[in-house]
Amino acid sequence: MMKKIGLVMRKIQFSENQGPRIYAERLKEIGKDMGVDIVFISPERHVSEYDWMSGYEHEKGDLVNYDIVLDQIYKEKIEHVIYTVSGFTFLKMFIKNSVIFPHSFPDPALTGYQMMKPFYSMVDKAIVHTNYLKEQMSDRYGVNDVTVIPIGFEESIANQYYDPSQVVENRVLWIGRDEENRRPDLALEYARQNPAIELYMVFGGIRYKESMKKYTIPANVQLRFALTRDEIFKLMNTSKVYWNCSRFDTFSMPLSEALAMGKLVVKPEHPCYRHIGSRHAFAGNEENWFELVNMALHFPKKVSIENRSYAFDHFSMTKMREGYQSFFNSWLN
Repeated sequence: MMKKIGLVMRKIQFSENQGPRIYAERLKEIGKDMGVDIVFISPERHVSEYDWMSGYEHEKGDLVNYDIVLDQIYKEKIEHVIYTVSGFTFLKMFIKNSVIFPHSFPDPALTGYQMMKPFYSMVDKAIVHTNYLKEQMSDRYGVNDVTVIPIGFEESIANQYYDPSQVVENRVLWIGRDEENRRPDLALEYARQNPAIELYMVFGGIRYKESMKKYTIPANVQLRFALTRDEIFKLMNTSKVYWNCSRFDTFSMPLSEALAMGKLVVKPEHPCYRHIGSRHAFAGNEENWFELVNMALHFPKKVSIENRSYAFDHFSMTKMREGYQSFFNSWLN
């Protein structure tokens, strides 16, 4: 009989083609291979798409959903739970074997971080994506039982769509959300100032189709919404540069995927991106990002072999599988 682990995420996280759902699907696949049934647990009521507005914070929605979440956990006879948002830290009061894998973190760079902070006083065990987050868990909240496991990319897709001959020399790819933290306004301004480049902006949710209407979109910008994994890797393969201009990331999955596809990467200076540390990954800020992107576009080669090798060595699905194999062997027994 397969052992069960409950994976508690918000409804909106399960519904959109973004990091949380991709993580959930990968974890379920890995668990199945190890004889572990990852059961998706999701609350239904009070789901907010306006977490940056006072009164609509996601954590408040989490608190009014404990009965629904616990009903699902007890119905499935689950004794081990991975929860992904701070609003569910109080599950530890009901389920002894509860561990957080944070999809967000109370960093001052993030909108709404103050609402998250009190919940972290309850955390005593965590899985995180990077060594930076492990350090922050210890330094800020005294959580020392922390395991680092990367969110691996699919090697098969990264190999299937890797074709340097298809790279478009003036194409830049940006993946994110229409949120203040992600700075889509900055990407649009870059395109406005550099009309000779092609900028593709990819958004994980269909809901951003409506919100992006508030911007004037330059003629050299292409918007894409809710792409499949195959579509993302196909588009990524044709891009010369991948650019992230966010203030903070917990996952930063597209950055590791861009490395795996040999892209020239431009990223923020914030230390949460320290793990994206290959030879052709260039850190900058609002003062010099436009110049860094343009310099990367003029790199004499179509791809960076060094970036690709670094990603396969550090962030592959194989690395993720090895990490969870070791963690489950200890945690479930």
